[in-house]
Amino acid sequence: MNKTLQKYRKKSGTSTKTDSFVHSLNVNRMAKTQVFTTVKSLQNHLSEVAKNRTVGFVPTMGALHAGHVSLVEASAEQCDFTVVSIFVNPTQFNNASDLEKYPRNFEKDIALLEATTETIVFAPTVEEIYPEGHQPATMKLGRVAEIMEGEFRPGHFDGVVEVVYRFLEIVQPTHTFFGEKDLQQLSIIKRMAKEFDLSVEVVGCQTHRLEGGLAASSRNERLTEDQKGKALILFQSLDRVRKEKEQYSPREAREKVKEWFQDSELELEYIEFVDATTFEDVTEWTSNTHGCIAAFAGEVRLLDNISMT
Repeated sequence: MNKTLQKYRKKSGTSTKTDSFVHSLNVNRMAKTQVFTTVKSLQNHLSEVAKNRTVGFVPTMGALHAGHVSLVEASAEQCDFTVVSIFVNPTQFNNASDLEKYPRNFEKDIALLEATTETIVFAPTVEEIYPEGHQPATMKLGRVAEIMEGEFRPGHFDGVVEVVYRFLEIVQPTHTFFGEKDLQQLSIIKRMAKEFDLSVEVVGCQTHRLEGGLAASSRNERLTEDQKGKALILFQSLDRVRKEKEQYSPREAREKVKEWFQDSELELEYIEFVDATTFEDVTEWTSNTHGCIAAFAGEVRLLDNISMT
């Protein structure tokens, strides 16, 4: 069993406070959001209301923000029903401290969804998702999981495949929606759906950005206002390369970004320019080149990517 999962099997999941809130929400007939905490209750509900209808699925780890809202809205536009999962998945964290500090605010998340559109929320415990005897789905990920996020977060994408496959197995959606900010993750989920012959359409949605270009992220909640301002260097560096790329080769552009970060308080972890399909490094600019970047603002790790076209 994954060591992080073993450690958090009894610590994570819906709390008594959350269960109480779910009960009070479900008895409110005016609520646009219905919350389910068990696989059986969710599947029973979907079998009643969504038979022969389109179902969109938006997987989240909570700490919802405008980026998640854009995914929910995309699902609502394309599908008859939208299921949003709120589950902090322990198997995709290679750093136990990062898991502990991951922001959690279930009531705030529900309030945001209530203000958005009608949704079905699935907020299971760890035991519900990974019961005793659970056998994780696995696949060979190749280069896409060996560089950038794969290199600096070993085992992360194995956890992503495991949990997303499990949720797709439970929800059986016709569509599932992911943000393009997590470019490697989106690529892997598309490959997973193809490899396992899943009858679901994986939809990539444009990165939602805050004022100045900062990519919307749950981790932004851990930033001070000063750090949010300084974190703009992630997007600004990529955007500057995009605008000035005729002056540099991709290799030279990497060195330029490293120079720009020397005057920043953020610690650059990586900057890569890759083909967005193969994730191979590029030696010249193409229509499929993406710039991908990760950096630390204090203890908070942030990432971003943009197309270089």
